[in-house]
Amino acid sequence: MKPVSAPLLRLIALVFAAGLAAAALATPVAAAPLQTAVFSGGCFWCMEHDMKAIPGVVSVQSGYTGGAVDHPSYEQVSSETTGHYESVKVTFDPARIDYGFLLYRYWKLVDPTDNGGQFCDRGPSYRPAIFVANDRQRKVALQSEAEAQKQLKHGRIIVPILPLKAFWPAEDYHRDYAHTHALEYNLYRAGCGRDATLRKVWGQG
Repeated sequence: MKPVSAPLLRLIALVFAAGLAAAALATPVAAAPLQTAVFSGGCFWCMEHDMKAIPGVVSVQSGYTGGAVDHPSYEQVSSETTGHYESVKVTFDPARIDYGFLLYRYWKLVDPTDNGGQFCDRGPSYRPAIFVANDRQRKVALQSEAEAQKQLKHGRIIVPILPLKAFWPAEDYHRDYAHTHALEYNLYRAGCGRDATLRKVWGQG
């Protein structure tokens, strides 16, 4: 048997290396796990609608958090006796959007100078708040708050950053309300002055 020449050996080695590289590229890379964030900003119909429009957000669920009663109902929360906030749990893809940018968008959806409610909805359950699940979220939230303060046209941010408690999903009829009850939702939103107030607070439009 004739010995294999050096050029042929190099060619074989290159072909073998190319095959390994192709196999590596063909191997699927596991996607980063989805993450969640919880915010309050007044009416959860509006928060759900607006946060669903953010690229990288996978889903938004209306619910209640921050209170002392398990499985609270809407009637209990709106009675202002349970300590809960109307809230949204945002599930997002960290490969497309990070928590810091999600916070940046959150600030522009609320009046952070008002801790008596939001827009026409008054009472503790309508107050804005950021609920953090860990120290990393708290650190990012504090940094985001400082940046948002620089962009305010007047007043100071008084939105609390609170440790996340249990999040209780809202009743089915609240979910995706802006879509399932579009006429009622749009009338409510316009009448509540949400968008007009946001333009004044942030100087948008």
